[in-house]
Amino acid sequence: MRVPRTYVSKIENEKACPTLSSLARLADALHVRVPDLLNGGGRTLEDEIRELQSDEFIAEMIPYLPKLNAMQWTSVLNQVRDMSIMPRRSA
Repeated sequence: MRVPRTYVSKIENEKACPTLSSLARLADALHVRVPDLLNGGGRTLEDEIRELQSDEFIAEMIPYLPKLNAMQWTSVLNQVRDMSIMPRRSA
């Protein structure tokens, strides 16, 4: 951020209010957007959707999702949940 470490500590402990330019540099250093810093780091629904769509497996499934019935949705969600919990075995 090109600021003293003590300044960053004061910002973290709410003892200093960063300038707009400091916020921009902080966001850049953390690889996030300024609005993400201001909303307490809470991820938006759009952020979560964007992250999901960047996954190769999910991206391939997206065109088929509207065609699924309720039972198929449940099955797919359960399988995806299991895949996220169980680590993949290396071949």
